[in-house]
Amino acid sequence: MDLQLTGRRALITGSTSGLGEAIARLLAREGAEVVIHGRGAERAQVVADSIATEGGKASIAVGDLATDAGADQVAESALSGGDIDILVNNAGAYQHLNWADATPDIWVDTYNINVVSGVRMIQRMVPAMRERDYGRVVTIGGGLGIQPFNNHPHYNASLAARHNLAVSLARDLAGTRVTSNVVSPGAILVPAVQDFLVKLSPERGWGETWEEIEFNSVREIVPNDRVRYGRPEEIAGAVAYLCGPSAEYISGATIRVDGGTVRSAF
Repeated sequence: MDLQLTGRRALITGSTSGLGEAIARLLAREGAEVVIHGRGAERAQVVADSIATEGGKASIAVGDLATDAGADQVAESALSGGDIDILVNNAGAYQHLNWADATPDIWVDTYNINVVSGVRMIQRMVPAMRERDYGRVVTIGGGLGIQPFNNHPHYNASLAARHNLAVSLARDLAGTRVTSNVVSPGAILVPAVQDFLVKLSPERGWGETWEEIEFNSVREIVPNDRVRYGRPEEIAGAVAYLCGPSAEYISGATIRVDGGTVRSAF
């Protein structure tokens, strides 16, 4: 399916690895020129060069979105190559902390990194989209914002805020051809997650092969209908669809890509 992204420019925050990198690679394969963002130029350039080797178009924008100065730097770099038509707010941080260990300072820092960073980029990119009467904003949320665990409460709450701001933005963009939506991943298999599960397996008795470990750990930790973890490419597919013209009638929506982890009909 041609998603008609040729000629569009997309900034994907936090795209030097994991979900962000997978999203950038798919958008590039669909014809978009992608801007790879990270806090370090070396890692961002490696991803951009790899995309270029595969025939795609990619540049980099470096800066810490947790600060206004860093967001200004990223916006300036991203816009130096032309207008940004697509903003994917993916950058964020995650700490495994319980209620006792997640101090108020950690809550504030998490909110700044996971929520305000996205606000900074929306405020720097969306006004021009509104003026051109075209744009796509996709926020990466998460099932823990809807159905939180007892642990990492600071992270759960920040995800809920990301969902909320995306819908508020959609209401603000009413009557324009700029859309704002959310893609909500479940538990996604990235190398760090797989390594963590393999190390934990002997203690939990999940098995020895990866197939056994995946099947048993999913059933214990994140039960879902597919009985497996999602792959970054599956999140990228949902994002890419929302970025194309076929998704223009979708506004303020959450597309859950979680294998059915969130048990809700609505």
